[in-house]
Amino acid sequence: MKKIFLAASFLATIISCNINPGKEKTTDSQITKDMASTDWKHSTNIYEVNLRQYTQEGTFNAFAKELPRLKDMGVQTLWFMPITPISKEKMKGSMGSYYACSDYTAINPEFGDLDDFKDLVNAAHEQGFKVIIDWVANHTGWDHVWTKQHPDYYLKDSTGNFKIASGMDDIIELDYKNPEMRKAMIAAMKYWVTEYDIDGFRCDLAAWVEVDFWQEARPQIDEVRPLFWLGEFDELENPDYGKVFDASYSWKWMHKTNDFYQKKEPLDSLLPLLQQYSAIGDNSMRAWFTTNHDENSWNGTEYEKYGDMAKALAVFSCTWDGVPLMYSGQELPLKDKRLKFFDKDPIPWTGKYELHNFYKTLFTLKSTNPALCGGDASVSTTILESTAKDKIFAYLRKKDNDEVLVLLNMSNQPMRFEITDKNLSGDFKNAFSQTPNDFTADKAFEMQPYEYLVYVK
Repeated sequence: MKKIFLAASFLATIISCNINPGKEKTTDSQITKDMASTDWKHSTNIYEVNLRQYTQEGTFNAFAKELPRLKDMGVQTLWFMPITPISKEKMKGSMGSYYACSDYTAINPEFGDLDDFKDLVNAAHEQGFKVIIDWVANHTGWDHVWTKQHPDYYLKDSTGNFKIASGMDDIIELDYKNPEMRKAMIAAMKYWVTEYDIDGFRCDLAAWVEVDFWQEARPQIDEVRPLFWLGEFDELENPDYGKVFDASYSWKWMHKTNDFYQKKEPLDSLLPLLQQYSAIGDNSMRAWFTTNHDENSWNGTEYEKYGDMAKALAVFSCTWDGVPLMYSGQELPLKDKRLKFFDKDPIPWTGKYELHNFYKTLFTLKSTNPALCGGDASVSTTILESTAKDKIFAYLRKKDNDEVLVLLNMSNQPMRFEITDKNLSGDFKNAFSQTPNDFTADKAFEMQPYEYLVYVK
């Protein structure tokens, strides 16, 4: 029985979460997940690759040269934004949207060819990475091969024309009441597993597709071999989807922390939301992030949204229960650069990666310390009491003898405080400086505005 302790006085509830680390069956869908074969997902991190903007060339071969650097930074799972060709009809901008697919079993020539992708996957696997690809199941572009071969695969509007996807006139929606379309979609997904040995899917707008499709698709595709399934949906709003996917987005958390910083909301406004996420349990994990391709391009960089609090939130993403998501260029960081979505706009690499070691420390700790394992019933998370609980977010994660203490100053003020919680004691080391601390004898701290501290027992 896993327990997450929300020790602050306004959240005295203890949340208990369960996970079966072997095979589990969901009540509704009866999908059997072979968890043991994808155990790596519990300690992984996910790095989103915007291939078009990653290099001047924008190709698989050019990106392959970055693998050693990303490996050294501790990246473990590479998520490639859609690699399929882009529809030309009603194309946005000069290059179009990755998410307007014209063929589910072909490669965008902008990036190279199928052999180039196969070589990249092989190289990534040889260096220890996992590879997942973006899968856009809800819709296609207007000139997808199915529009000519199988027009019955699509929803139609009142005039009998293809139905435009909500708010996006360059894409049209598929009809999931059509069993033949479902079979074709599953076959297309299997193709990338059997032919290119990918390790999973990040499923775009997963909740825009009927949940029973995913319930049908996952066991069939996992028969090839068990995969990691990341869904773009918030499980607080779509709980049934969490019974199919291994991890889901924490959209509400991202928006809430943005409001917290921009509107100067109190710290206790954040904790009830964490309580709700924790109450979901461990049958699926939350993916924590501060930015991604949509956020960066349309809503602003993480520094536009979070200012000086951005790094503290990155620490949270890597140390709270779940899996951290990182976007291309965050290691620079991309403080004021919004990448164009439909046009070539390369990341302005300088050869200096200011946050390389910052992420390396966090990713290495996440992957090696059992106390940071995500979705593990035997890991406890305790929010600690302090003399500055209105400004300091302090929590302790523990599994057996392994403990990780995280302190985040969530205010724009320097803070002196003490941890008054009896759960903290013993000898620790600062994860970044390796400075030793005895928290049995001394639990006093001094932190600068939006500073973060991470200690390992």
